[in-house]
Amino acid sequence: MKSTPALLLLSTLLLSSPAWAEAPNVVVSIKPIHSLVASIMQGVGEPSLIVEGAASPHTYNMKPSNAAALQAANLVFWVGPGLEIFLEKPLETFGGGAKVVELSEAPGIEKLKFREGGAFEPHDDGDEHGEEGHGHGAEEASHEGHDADAHGAAAQEAEHHHGHGEGEFDMHLWLDPMNAKAMAAEIEKTIADTDPANAAAYKANLEKLNQRLDGLDKSLAETVAPIKDKPFIVFHDAYQYFEHRYKVRVAGSITVSPEVLPGAERLSEIHAKIEDLGATCVFAEPQFEPKLVNVVLEGTPAKSGTLDPEAATLEAGPDLYFQLMENVGTSLKACLSSAS
Repeated sequence: MKSTPALLLLSTLLLSSPAWAEAPNVVVSIKPIHSLVASIMQGVGEPSLIVEGAASPHTYNMKPSNAAALQAANLVFWVGPGLEIFLEKPLETFGGGAKVVELSEAPGIEKLKFREGGAFEPHDDGDEHGEEGHGHGAEEASHEGHDADAHGAAAQEAEHHHGHGEGEFDMHLWLDPMNAKAMAAEIEKTIADTDPANAAAYKANLEKLNQRLDGLDKSLAETVAPIKDKPFIVFHDAYQYFEHRYKVRVAGSITVSPEVLPGAERLSEIHAKIEDLGATCVFAEPQFEPKLVNVVLEGTPAKSGTLDPEAATLEAGPDLYFQLMENVGTSLKACLSSAS
């Protein structure tokens, strides 16, 4: 019996196609974590992202498409309720069919306690930093735990709830590449357990990712080395993992929580901190109103810059995490090097 052209074509396609099984349906909360998951799944499948574009997990509202993605998911990765508060109830409502992985609880993660006030004291490398996990690097900056906010008790309670309502630890964990490695290991294990047919590909991808993260860590240390001792102010206290790893000198934040605007007393406190410590730069974030930064800068010689800890301006994908971290390092160096 003669083979038809259609049958020959089908046979050729079957023989030439990779022998991958269908990848699991994976949903990820935010861009930095999505980048790590995408790196692990590269060549097998692509994870879906909830907080897209320039949106921030601090102010995000779920969309119907997000709910549909959760309903269809096999796996969901998030940092945890201390960061993506908006996602806690939808996971209960729509994510019942998925395995939900809270990466802040991954083995090997180092967690630093929240700092309460807007102004921090200079580093004291002898201080303990109140952490959980493996302890993979430097010492945490000590801090001054006062929170003078002219919004009153209600505003202070709202700000305190950010990150504290579900625990006492800062959830911007990805800003230390060693934490990224710990999360990547948990991601790979979880996906491989769900999809054993592709376990070898996930393992190979993890090995490549770890090599890149080690290279990134070394590069960042070299980038910020010349400006480590120069104090600076950030929009909100999202950077202590970067600070802790690379010994840069964050002197304070305009606000602890982006959801709650700082009062006049805190702005005055930060303004005084710039003068007292000689802070040379104040950094805004692209998702939030820059006028507060301008208020803080007024009457001081400090310059302004921009840091993007949640990758609002970057395109999602495997390379995003590396671009994010490199941008933080180069932005710090550019502003602090040019400042007098």
